[in-house]
Amino acid sequence: MKGYNLGELEELILLTVGILDQEAYGVAVLEEIKNQTGRKVNISAIHTVLNRLEDKGYLKSHMGGATEERGGRRKRLFSISATGRAAIEEVKNVRNKLFDQLPPLALDFSHGY
Repeated sequence: MKGYNLGELEELILLTVGILDQEAYGVAVLEEIKNQTGRKVNISAIHTVLNRLEDKGYLKSHMGGATEERGGRRKRLFSISATGRAAIEEVKNVRNKLFDQLPPLALDFSHGY
């Protein structure tokens, strides 16, 4: 690996930002993770990881326009950077390589092991 060290929540959030494309902001990421995985994550944790991923260069952000529904506040929108794309591709490749090496019996639980 090229040093793309991603924790499990970082990986999940990076993938979710990609899924949401142009609509990736804190609350949307939180809701998408809950919808996709059933996992409940604190909004503070989401914001912390989004900021950390941006600091690592995996995400970039910009401020969206103010909306009435948000009381005039603007959303900070995130997108995956080229480095972030490379990181999730590498993680995917490593996981697939490892998974492909599992012997068939390693996943056969019919024998009670």
